[in-house]
Amino acid sequence: MLSTFWIQHSLTLPNSVAGRHRQIAYESSTDSSVSLCMTLNRLFNMTIGDARPPFCHCTFQALLSCQHAKSLERLGGNAMGYVYLYTGNGAGKTASALGLALRSVGHKRKVIIIQFLKWWKNTGEYKIRTLLAPYYEIHLFGRKGWIGLNNLGNQDEKLAHHALAFAKKITEDKKPRLLILDEINLALHCDLLSISEVLSFLENIPDKTDVVLTGRYAPKALMDRADFVNEVVDIKYPNKMITTRGIQY
Repeated sequence: MLSTFWIQHSLTLPNSVAGRHRQIAYESSTDSSVSLCMTLNRLFNMTIGDARPPFCHCTFQALLSCQHAKSLERLGGNAMGYVYLYTGNGAGKTASALGLALRSVGHKRKVIIIQFLKWWKNTGEYKIRTLLAPYYEIHLFGRKGWIGLNNLGNQDEKLAHHALAFAKKITEDKKPRLLILDEINLALHCDLLSISEVLSFLENIPDKTDVVLTGRYAPKALMDRADFVNEVVDIKYPNKMITTRGIQY
């Protein structure tokens, strides 16, 4: 389907640029509403030449047909949260999510981390929880010991469902600005959770909560749902395993 926007800028600018109309038309794809809204946002805040008045009145009229009406709300005050997904066999998926957590805490935004299939508490992200409170929480849902993916059982499935139920409740109660579901992709791959229940959970996230999903082997349905998908690939690494405190854990 073809979506066309007419953007009219009513600015106090020289006649050569004042009242300029800009038209954008392109074929929209399945998730085109996101791209359309991002384009609108860029145009709305665009610089025309060297002129950017401190205050201006901008009006725009839009005629559009798109599948995801929620995406439009991201341009306004009631911003919808985004879903970020990190997958791949390379190292650094959890570390990338923790980097986003650090940024959020720096802006005094509430962060909640829920780790699937993890139990070890001697990690930097767990040990720092008291220093970053009250803006930072981390909760572990994994069976104690190095189990291995081939040895998962009913107890691990129960823990995964407990983690998702806990995520739902704490998100409803505390409405964090950032929710990290660490290793949820792997939990899905190991059939500890169903894709339908995870997608249902994501549809009911509070409006201003961004969600980060990590773990290798992310299913296609989850990647299709995410707004951002990043694949981490190993290009080069030492022959021996490196476990440096503060880097790998």
